[in-house]
Amino acid sequence: MSLIVRNAQRLVPLRRALLRHHLEAARSFLNVQNFDLGVICVNNKRIQQINRLYREQDSATDVLSFPFHEVPHPGVVPIPQFRDEYNLGDIYLGIEFIYQQCHENQEDYSNILTALLTIWKKPASESPCICAKIYEAEPNLDPMGECLKPGIL
Repeated sequence: MSLIVRNAQRLVPLRRALLRHHLEAARSFLNVQNFDLGVICVNNKRIQQINRLYREQDSATDVLSFPFHEVPHPGVVPIPQFRDEYNLGDIYLGIEFIYQQCHENQEDYSNILTALLTIWKKPASESPCICAKIYEAEPNLDPMGECLKPGIL
């Protein structure tokens, strides 16, 4: 199915092709490439509006996600009954907010992947999970997949 990556902000440079590449890899790894996913990159004003509307938080933030399905816990892949239900939902990335966090934390934004849905496998008893994080070019994962070097999200 489709992956839509939309850059709806113009304040901060965004490597959309790299973001799309990582999202496609994540979807393939989790075997959810048959599901639609929307990723929308926005500025502080827009993510603050969305945050206020849906979470009653009047502030900008880094990531807001709107899953299409309700799942009992993270890592569970939905089992659609109809073709129209092959949808993971939408993720809004506050690119301006992320950039500002990098600046405040003295992180070099140009060396940080703008957004990477990082995947790791939990112990064998759990499903693979997907987590929105910001990482330096290569996340450092231990053999069990626990994140050893989290970024700013």
